[in-house]
Amino acid sequence: MTVRGACLCQSVRFEADPPFAKFLKCHCSRCRRASGSAFAANAYVLPQAFRWILGQDNVVRFDLPEARSFSTSFCRRCGSPLPHATRSGREIVIPAGSLLDDPGTSPTIEACWSSRARFLSDTGDLPTED
Repeated sequence: MTVRGACLCQSVRFEADPPFAKFLKCHCSRCRRASGSAFAANAYVLPQAFRWILGQDNVVRFDLPEARSFSTSFCRRCGSPLPHATRSGREIVIPAGSLLDDPGTSPTIEACWSSRARFLSDTGDLPTED
């Protein structure tokens, strides 16, 4: 099975071959700021399971200088988070929101739970809308 992904403006596209090495929701303050949300949901694959299909030249990488390993990538046209290699190069981090296809699995780890945003609520308590 292959899952496809893209940025919001569709100028960058990629494919990845599950299974994921890990799939997590990270609640650390860096991931919250990088994603603009309460947490970042990221799937990890080995480099050989990942392919850029279109627009790799539109991908901008940012390595946080004061962090040992924090990085992020985004589309230079629309700003959407995009996959990036870990600094070690051993894994590719794929923002789950950039996936176009259902990956067939869900996150299995709530990382940095003690750092979670205090405004994060249990969605079971909220009314729903479509």
